[in-house]
Amino acid sequence: MIRFFLLSAAAAFTAATASADEVTDTLTSAIEAYEDGDVKYALEELEYAKQLLVAMKTGELVTFLPEAPQGWSREVSTEMGAGLAMMGGGTGAEAEFEKSGEDSFTVTLMADNPMVGAMAGMLGSAAAIGAKIERVGRQKMMIQDGEITGLVDNRILVQAKGGDVATMLEVLKTIDYRALSNFGR
Repeated sequence: MIRFFLLSAAAAFTAATASADEVTDTLTSAIEAYEDGDVKYALEELEYAKQLLVAMKTGELVTFLPEAPQGWSREVSTEMGAGLAMMGGGTGAEAEFEKSGEDSFTVTLMADNPMVGAMAGMLGSAAAIGAKIERVGRQKMMIQDGEITGLVDNRILVQAKGGDVATMLEVLKTIDYRALSNFGR
């Protein structure tokens, strides 16, 4: 059964792009270790292949972060992985936007984390908790205490916080939510 899984996983990634070659090599190494009876090393290789795939997926998610508005700078961080692992997994990316050292805010994208699904109920009852709902294109966003939160395809959290709500809404309008809903599929 494990051999079948390993072979299936390796075959699935054989046709992947050049950036996935290390994934294919690592999966092949896991199969070879398994065939040699070295289960411990096979498991280590599988974990490493998983880390590589998560990094690839994070790189894809980063492409959905909005660009900095004119006069602003943007610093992208992809270091959310460890925190997400403790919250059940998933993929995350974040950008810090700053204008002349005086104004700043953060936009966070978090996909396929079990805790994100819990946000659906909160967004559905926004009025009951004193929040306002605003549309950003076709996407509903909840605004509460200067923080903007939306849920794309019931699995991708979009959040902006720390700045002027009007400015953050303008930046959030630049995200391609239709494409984002297809992330990871």
